[in-house]
Amino acid sequence: MALKQFKPNTPGQRGLVLVDKSDLFKGKPVKKLTEGLNKAGGRNHSGKITMWQRGGGHKRRYRIIDFKRNKLDVSGIVERIEYDPNRSAYIALIKYDDKEFRYIIAPQRLSVGDKIISSNKADIKPGNCMPLSSVPVGTIIHNIELKPGKGGQLARSAGSYVQLIGKDLSYSILRLTSGEVRFVLSTCLCTIGAVSNPDNQNTNLGK
Repeated sequence: MALKQFKPNTPGQRGLVLVDKSDLFKGKPVKKLTEGLNKAGGRNHSGKITMWQRGGGHKRRYRIIDFKRNKLDVSGIVERIEYDPNRSAYIALIKYDDKEFRYIIAPQRLSVGDKIISSNKADIKPGNCMPLSSVPVGTIIHNIELKPGKGGQLARSAGSYVQLIGKDLSYSILRLTSGEVRFVLSTCLCTIGAVSNPDNQNTNLGK
């Protein structure tokens, strides 16, 4: 998506650069896939402020994201791509063949109407989920588990990705965008592609 620049009609718009979200779904999220989100306001469990300058902000509903991708061998269609106020990446609403709806983190080049599947053997295309053992070396991946069945923990923010650079016995060798190299069990699941909204790093709030 393109970046959106503003004329400095007001002091707050001087240098303001935002991501153009005109292509995203403009309605409300699926109510069954949301839950309430309470603000801590910078306070800990005993009510004392432990992080200063926190408070206010817009009221949010938390979108329940399927990080585990444990619906195996059931294909789904992308119904829409949505904005999520709780994360920098966009999310995709998936309608599976058994009529169940789930949210996933939307990868780049995933569009409405695309088919995705989570399986031990699947095509190497954005949105498909499979174990690291089934992914060819050199592939760009995201939403990677660190323990089998725990759900994706690596590479979930906007524009992030990990490259599979090798395999060693029961482990896969991953290179993170920081340059760090990690060994992860090859039975852990991952999703093909890089995370959506790569222009998030180019925004400027003009402050």
